[in-house]
Amino acid sequence: MPIGESDRLLTVLTREFGLIRAIAPGARKHESSLRGRSGLFVVNHLLIAKGRNLDKIIQAESIESYTGLSQDLRKLTAGQYLAELVLHQALSHQPQEDLFALLNEQLRWLEQLPASAILPYLSYAMFRLLALAGVAPQVHECCITQQPILPNFSDLNWQAGFHPALGGVVTIGALERLKAHPSSLDSPTQAVDYGQTVSHFQDLAENGEKKVKAIASFPVASNSGRANSIAPGQAQPLAPLASETSSRYRVKPSRQNLSELGVPITAMELAVLQQLPEANLIQPDGSLPWSLTLEKGLPFDVWVSVERILRRYAQYHFDRSIQSAALVDTCFSVSSSPSPVT
Repeated sequence: MPIGESDRLLTVLTREFGLIRAIAPGARKHESSLRGRSGLFVVNHLLIAKGRNLDKIIQAESIESYTGLSQDLRKLTAGQYLAELVLHQALSHQPQEDLFALLNEQLRWLEQLPASAILPYLSYAMFRLLALAGVAPQVHECCITQQPILPNFSDLNWQAGFHPALGGVVTIGALERLKAHPSSLDSPTQAVDYGQTVSHFQDLAENGEKKVKAIASFPVASNSGRANSIAPGQAQPLAPLASETSSRYRVKPSRQNLSELGVPITAMELAVLQQLPEANLIQPDGSLPWSLTLEKGLPFDVWVSVERILRRYAQYHFDRSIQSAALVDTCFSVSSSPSPVT
């Protein structure tokens, strides 16, 4: 962001010190050597002088620059989206070697992907970031019964459920009963009729709340340059979604409306979610398996739904809105599908 007459205030992810904020003096001048090196998605060696309130960049030597992202608005948007997720989970004043390496790997893959693989890769990359943060959703077993959930493609009306507060997928029966008895997440005195007491829901909700508070206490740099903690419950409203198919994800992630966070998901959406944890999902050439791309495999609207399912989950567990989501909705709305829906 601009500061002063010609300076820039940068938020930088580093291997050694996590998130830092530093001034790049004169970086907005055309002749400045820091102008290009202080742009988005540039990897530098930095010489930084410690200051009383803000550090100052004295020298920068570029190592790598993901210029290909700026040549495609969808890739640039996806890169910004991933960077914002990293910003939500990165720590200040602590080494962030794994997070730094993962973001660089994701930007490198994203830069070379074909248009049909951008949205699928964005969902895959989101899942890996959630896994690194230790909050990846449970996608193979019901979060309540711990029984495996397998998609049934022979039944066109088959559905499961997905609930961020409970940690991932649940049976559709559990989701419907939870919606019918919203007090089951905060009242230990009632019971539901599928063998699970409401006190079990209460335990799950409290554990989820503790996890949220732990994540929300990550130190972040404030405008003054000092590290502050994000107060739990301070999440901003969700950005409006462009596609009508996403109307079921418009609920603000409020702790007071936990029952409203759950949504039904189709067999196809569940099948995709269950493939995302695969470590070798990306092929050596950077592509995804043909069954996961838009050209030969899954319909575009399935990937739109999967991204928004993960978005709602990430916003709940990081207790922060993803500001880049509005641009993602514009670039990846159903009407802007890069290839015919099959």
